[in-house]
Amino acid sequence: MGKRDELIAKYADDLKTKCGIDADMELLTKVTIGCGPAIYNADASTVAASQEAELETVKNNFLIKKLGLSDGPELMEAIKSVLETYGMSERNKYRAVVYYMLTKHFGKESIYS
Repeated sequence: MGKRDELIAKYADDLKTKCGIDADMELLTKVTIGCGPAIYNADASTVAASQEAELETVKNNFLIKKLGLSDGPELMEAIKSVLETYGMSERNKYRAVVYYMLTKHFGKESIYS
């Protein structure tokens, strides 16, 4: 099992144990691959939920550029909702898990097909 496969298994476990979500493994794998080399960098692999600039980055680079959504207050509301589901006290909020939940939230799975 390669490093990426180990990370995907860890993300699936986070979804199940911390978020109560059974992961669509095919979609989770594609979202993880879409994160690129960031998943291997300790800092870049997580979302700093308490930093407004980080949330703006998620909104602009993922929701608007990658998923093709129009900017509006519902984007930040969705990000905060996903982070609440993950657990605000949870120190490591993995980027791939957050992106997966946002993809599902907006019904944009087709972006990864």
